[in-house]
Amino acid sequence: QQQQQKQQQQQQQPGGGIPQQLNQGMQGMSLQQQQPPPPGPPAAFPGAPAPPAQAGQFRAPPAPGGGAAPSMFRPPAPGGVGGSAPPPPHMMGGRAPPPPGQPGSAGAGGGASFYGSAAGGGAGQPAAPAPPRMAPSPQPPQAGGATGAPNQSSPFQENVDFNITIPKSIFRLATSKIPASNGLATQTKTPMGAIIRPLGPPHPDEPPIDTVQPGNAGIIRCKRCRTYINAFVSWLDNGRRWRCNICAQLNETSSSYFCHLDEQGQRRDRLQRPELSKSIVEFVAPAEYMVRPPQEPSYFFVLDVSATAVQSGFLKHAANAIKKSLDDLPGRTRTKIGFITYDNSVHYYSLAPDLQSPQMMVVSDLKELFVPAPDHLLVNLKESRKVVESFLDSLPDMFAKRPVAGRSCLGPALKAAFTVLKPVGGKMCVFQSIMPNLGDGTLRPRENPGIMGTPSEVKLIRPDISWYKETGIEFSRQQISVDMFLFPYQYMDMAALGDLPKYTAGSLKSYVNFQSPRDGARFECELHKTLTTKTAFESVMRIRCTKGMRITNFYGNFNIRGTDLLALPNCNTDSVYGFDLVHDEQSLQTNAVTIQAALLYTSSDGERRIRVMTQALPVVTLGSDVIKSVDAEAMTSLLAKQALEVSVKSNIDKARLKMQQACVDMIRAAKGGDKRTVSGYQVPPPPGGAAGMGGSHQAAMSGEEEKEMPANLKLLPLYTLAMMKNVAFRGGTDIHPDERVQARHTVGGLFVQDTIKFVYPRMFSIHDMSDDAGRSLAEDEKDDNEEVAGRDRILLPKVVNLSVERLSSDGIFLLDNGIDMNIWVGRSADPQLVSALFGVENLEQYDIGQISLQTTGDDIANRVGAITEALRQDEADPYVIAPRITIVREGDMNAESRFFWHMVEDGASFQGGTYNYSEFMDFVNNPSVSAPGAGPPGAPGMGGRGPPPPGGMGGGMPPPGPPGGMGGGMPPPGPPGGMGGPPPPGPPQGGMPPPPGPPGGMGGPPPPGPPQHGGMPPPPGSGGPPPPMPQAPPGAPPAPSSSGYGAPPPGAPPSGGYGAPPPAGPPSGGGYGAPPPGAPPSSGGYGAPPPGAPPSGGYGAPPPAGPPSGGPPPPNYGGMPPPPQRGMAPPPPPGRR
Repeated sequence: QQQQQKQQQQQQQPGGGIPQQLNQGMQGMSLQQQQPPPPGPPAAFPGAPAPPAQAGQFRAPPAPGGGAAPSMFRPPAPGGVGGSAPPPPHMMGGRAPPPPGQPGSAGAGGGASFYGSAAGGGAGQPAAPAPPRMAPSPQPPQAGGATGAPNQSSPFQENVDFNITIPKSIFRLATSKIPASNGLATQTKTPMGAIIRPLGPPHPDEPPIDTVQPGNAGIIRCKRCRTYINAFVSWLDNGRRWRCNICAQLNETSSSYFCHLDEQGQRRDRLQRPELSKSIVEFVAPAEYMVRPPQEPSYFFVLDVSATAVQSGFLKHAANAIKKSLDDLPGRTRTKIGFITYDNSVHYYSLAPDLQSPQMMVVSDLKELFVPAPDHLLVNLKESRKVVESFLDSLPDMFAKRPVAGRSCLGPALKAAFTVLKPVGGKMCVFQSIMPNLGDGTLRPRENPGIMGTPSEVKLIRPDISWYKETGIEFSRQQISVDMFLFPYQYMDMAALGDLPKYTAGSLKSYVNFQSPRDGARFECELHKTLTTKTAFESVMRIRCTKGMRITNFYGNFNIRGTDLLALPNCNTDSVYGFDLVHDEQSLQTNAVTIQAALLYTSSDGERRIRVMTQALPVVTLGSDVIKSVDAEAMTSLLAKQALEVSVKSNIDKARLKMQQACVDMIRAAKGGDKRTVSGYQVPPPPGGAAGMGGSHQAAMSGEEEKEMPANLKLLPLYTLAMMKNVAFRGGTDIHPDERVQARHTVGGLFVQDTIKFVYPRMFSIHDMSDDAGRSLAEDEKDDNEEVAGRDRILLPKVVNLSVERLSSDGIFLLDNGIDMNIWVGRSADPQLVSALFGVENLEQYDIGQISLQTTGDDIANRVGAITEALRQDEADPYVIAPRITIVREGDMNAESRFFWHMVEDGASFQGGTYNYSEFMDFVNNPSVSAPGAGPPGAPGMGGRGPPPPGGMGGGMPPPGPPGGMGGGMPPPGPPGGMGGPPPPGPPQGGMPPPPGPPGGMGGPPPPGPPQHGGMPPPPGSGGPPPPMPQAPPGAPPAPSSSGYGAPPPGAPPSGGYGAPPPAGPPSGGGYGAPPPGAPPSSGGYGAPPPGAPPSGGYGAPPPAGPPSGGPPPPNYGGMPPPPQRGMAPPPPPGRR
């Protein structure tokens, strides 16, 4: 009856009549096997359909009554399916054709447009919501059902195949579904956005990217918004026109590109055209996409040759890596190359093909810099190969006899290199070992230990001068990208230097206290990959999205032109960018949102190409659907990049608080369930129980029962906690400013899975690994509980939680964060195992800085070597980067304090990091109980990979203590005065719980104060006092202690800051300031003299009185054992992949 009544109403509209009846009758047959109602007099019973109107006659719609439901709540007639004809070509302007079987068809008043004008049966009637069983199946693009609430316009229904997606190795969305309104997005508290790696290497299981050669019609694009043709556009008028899925513009199809449509409304040739059936394609760009002819791939090297650089040994490794890469440089016979060196003057090199060796030309006037001989400074590599190799062979010893100590004119050298490279653009690699102190770009020491760990620390991560930013922007305009390789032994102000790679789409890598045996292999691998990986030159990228949404806040290394064009002089396989997606209108009028990213670039072969990546996302009306679509790993990566921006614009404390708040908000919204809303306002459920979508809300409001945390969000609290304790964001006074800046560049440049590894490392138990661990397994041999890595499918050892309680004195543990590896060796470890891995039976008797991991030899060494190799292999990436492996000996307080930074499941000794994993889960599940009042602090949260949180996260875990943080494991509130300040001086509390303090603030971050157990529970099995330090042989220098950044060596008085005069005592072997091989040992920390130079005393005056800067207090090996965790059992091991 409803179907017949609806059809009768439609016949009463202008343009109704016999053709309309036939159309609707055919559609009715296709879905419900019904015939159209015959015309005749009105039925005698109430609610019967009215008699049909004559063609062109206007009639008022029948009033609802009797047994018939009101028209505004009646289900609409189903749309047509296969076999329905395309719409007639009588569309006007940008209006969409009315779907068949729906009101407003040709000639009817009030026909539905793309933006959802009224489509009801009468004037002013709202659209009728479609019941679930009537959801539109695949139909022609113009078909679709109206959905929505009263007084809302009907959204446009696209015929979208959501199975067409961009490979995850290239594009990862934080949420794969889009809220239908801005109010729903606010309700779910879920940030939207994505991480994109445009040239990411495809996985072996993924098909190769198709290349499209445009025909006579050229590259098909929307005439209004310039969107590229893609698989999600709608075809109309039997293929003669197509509607843009970004701006809804109707575009004419050129005759050379025309093809008829099939019964589904799709082009019949779509499977033969990759741009119409694939999510990612590459177009070969015609001449109109070129501003100038494609230039030759050019590589220019700017090398520091001061005394520090010469004595450190990195010049030898740089020459080796460049020489090894010459055959693999992109461009083949077109490649160009050039060199400049500098100390207190700039040295040009003529590489003319007819020379036997390079000709050096020195310019010492840094103010009036000039190019002495412009020819043959940038030469064709094939023509000048012999002279280039001659230069590289002589580079390590060229300046060894008379090095210039402590002088560096980096700024003038950059200007000289810019002059040479400007005509063609290309890649510039800069190598620097000391702070620039001559000419343009001179930096001044600005370390300030007094502001470390306070909100004012943000001054040290902001650039002090704008010269490097301005230079980077000028480089970007000339298509020059800069990759910086830094080798610091003292403070270098990476915050200022980092602007150069940031605005030129380059990268920043640093090798603290560079030592050839430990760092040489890694440096060579990274430089080789930088030079030889697939690179897009002279590239720009623009990202578009459907009308109603907006792209905001781009993240990564680039220079933005206008509002949305990313200028990328170079873009390679490691280039990663992020963006936020927000609502631009209150509600969306379409059932799909499309995101399209287009990268225009010049390939290494000189071909101009456009890589187009397009993906459609469904629009949903339930908050639970949005939350269930969250990709926890992608959310972690996106929110980490957001927090980087917050920290530099505000301060690091606020960045941590925003991450914490976002985690709490998303979990709370997920557990609260869907809310019933009317006109954007939440409506409480009726008394007496749940009804419809509002049922779970009543339970949530009453506090009787909440939904459990969704499975896809269970890792979110863990990774939020881990990110807050990462070097890029953690508080305290033990993070050196340069170290933090490097971590910020690392987090900002990592893709999704690499971000997860860096934030939450994996720790493997080596001493008790199975006999098969470290061996290759076939596919059918792998158990579900086992994890393999590498191209040879190497079985990995057991993974343990990141907690000091998992360590044991008789064990050996390998920790890998994707960049560095640490091996923690217990003092009671098996001597035979220690001998097999390190070549000595007892590490206590030797200088730990001279011990290295043995990866070949007996069976156990071979297996561990296979494990470390497999952890660095990626099936999609042909490059393997050798890791820097640091050996941490139990009892080495300075080295262990840095190792314990990775124990993110334990409490830390800085404001905002005092929660351990158990306490943080209590806080996330019960924020009002753990910290009563105005709710928890915070913003963007994270999700990802790692040990799943304990079961039963539906709010059943007891809170850590009563309000105010008293007892229950929460530290007492400390004195006021800001967040993240240095801890009060004094010894650790040794495991005794602190006395209770006054009630804490309402809903804020955990109250400040020193953590229990000195900030870190002692490792089990270490109840005795630490053994004495090894005695050095007579006449030998004292053994270093592998300390961290600026940490004082054991037994020395606190240094109080960075750059202070080195205290007397054994030198440090693991941090800034340690000497390179062959140089006399120096004290640990920044401020140590460069190799071969007399001690400089660092930068700055004697440190102010305050706590030592050597990291958190060392574990109390002789104190009481740590209390058991409260509120929950220890978390299980990380989830395996």
